[in-house]
Amino acid sequence: MTKWLLRSMTELSSRKWISRITGRFAQSPASRHFIPRFARMYGIAVQEAEKQLHEYSTLNEFFTRRLKPGARPVNSDPNALVSPVDALITGCGPIEQGTIVNVKGQDYTIEELLNHSPRTENYKNGYYMVLYLSPTDYHRIHTPIAGTIVEREHVPGKVYPVNDFGLRHMRRVLSRNERLITYMRHSSAETAIVKVGAMNVSSIKYVQPLRDKMERGDDLAYFEFGSTVVLLTEDDSFFPRADLKTGLKVRMGEKLGTLAEQ
Repeated sequence: MTKWLLRSMTELSSRKWISRITGRFAQSPASRHFIPRFARMYGIAVQEAEKQLHEYSTLNEFFTRRLKPGARPVNSDPNALVSPVDALITGCGPIEQGTIVNVKGQDYTIEELLNHSPRTENYKNGYYMVLYLSPTDYHRIHTPIAGTIVEREHVPGKVYPVNDFGLRHMRRVLSRNERLITYMRHSSAETAIVKVGAMNVSSIKYVQPLRDKMERGDDLAYFEFGSTVVLLTEDDSFFPRADLKTGLKVRMGEKLGTLAEQ
């Protein structure tokens, strides 16, 4: 009964207009007064931030903050695929005949996650990683590989929570929520970076100006409040590091595995 009630309340509250109201407040000058409290509440490492707390004019500006140079060193292995975000891995493993199996008890198809893109065929036996960003985390998204952006797609959708409750008890939120999908091609294959919106995420935005050629670790996009990134690699193009598993906390620039050489 409790689970049903919580699910129903989440369904009712997962409307874009509610997230827009939250977003408008976070972008207002009045929200700056909440920054110190917000930082304390979530244990944010403010010493890593590019600026002092009083220099941020809104809560949203603080939330989407950049870090000081060198705060997130990017792995130097030319064949590395690195984490695009600071996150908790909530699912990872081989894609089985086009299906991502058992992410918090639910299966997803690559076809629905990629919005029925013709590129789906290339990922049916690849590898996936689900990276969850909590409010504590640094919220900019960086490129996991060096290469060329070959396609960008915006998929409208809901804004269900992507935390533990949302992934377990809401129906396939990763493929029902709003998504911003970036396809990048490196020397040997392609990688899909699926940025998934969530409750109270007023938007997912690309860093401007848009660029097609990018180096590993470049600033790609950012979330306005917590969310999830799903990384997909093409068939036979990626070898995960030995200790990669669900429940592992990773930081942006950290090596997740190795790309197959051409």
